Amino acid sequence: MEIKQLEYFMAVCEEMHFTRAAEKLGIAQPTLSLQIRSLETELNTLLFDRIGKRIALTEAGSILYRQGKQLLQNLQNTFTEIHELREMQGGHLSVSVLPAELDYRITPLFIQFHKQYPKVHLKIYSSVEIYKQVLDHEIDLGITALRTPDERLVTIPLSQEEYVLVVSENHELADREAIPLAELKQIPMVMYPKGFTGRELVEDWCRKAGFELNTIVEAGSGLSTFTFVRENVGATVMPLPLVLSVKDPALRCIPITDAPPIREIGMIYRADRYLGFAAREFMKMARATLKTTNQRL
Repeated sequence: MEIKQLEYFMAVCEEMHFTRAAEKLGIAQPTLSLQIRSLETELNTLLFDRIGKRIALTEAGSILYRQGKQLLQNLQNTFTEIHELREMQGGHLSVSVLPAELDYRITPLFIQFHKQYPKVHLKIYSSVEIYKQVLDHEIDLGITALRTPDERLVTIPLSQEEYVLVVSENHELADREAIPLAELKQIPMVMYPKGFTGRELVEDWCRKAGFELNTIVEAGSGLSTFTFVRENVGATVMPLPLVLSVKDPALRCIPITDAPPIREIGMIYRADRYLGFAAREFMKMARATLKTTNQRL
């Protein structure tokens, strides 16, 4: 089996369509079909069931797809490590960050890293599906709120951050020095949509206290959430370091007493992924930077 044949096979698996896979690879569709049939002949088994114009993986095809992903990743790791023997300051780095963190907190870290390592090609993603991106080998590193451990991942905790109530300077609670968790039940809230990590964490915390938040607006970004709050449409509950990084004088942070929600921010990467020079250096910088931003009121 040639590496190119395996790459062709993986492309067909990802597209589940020979013509689209051929276009993606930049080759003719008959050439691709010939290579796949040659691979099936070598393995003496069908890799795809051809059902009219549709295709589906056979059991043997599923095995090759699973093992092929790992083989190609190991090969990429090898090429990366060898390349770095020649260019210790270069390479590529892909990192995914939660949207609000990227907008307000993490971008200065990327700028600092680029200034120190200008030869590294950075690819920065804003996503709420960071775990999936890491597990699917789409990115090198993720910076996200940590959750249940996964044996496929390496987790590096960075900081624990308390959530606070955030209101407009014109809100009736703007002068409060603190607020009990249970009192949040009565306050109209602007929150991320359900499914967002921050929303689920706060909701779970409140359910354990015996109540549901009164969410009147769901906003899909930190920018829009803070805008609604600034205009006194409602309050929100956000991590304190994130709110402070917004630097908006029209916002007021009110500590939550008696068990405030807490999140743990950290970095994740696949345990089987080789971390090159760029990734290792970025991790060092992120640990030093983010561990110093866990402010308290």
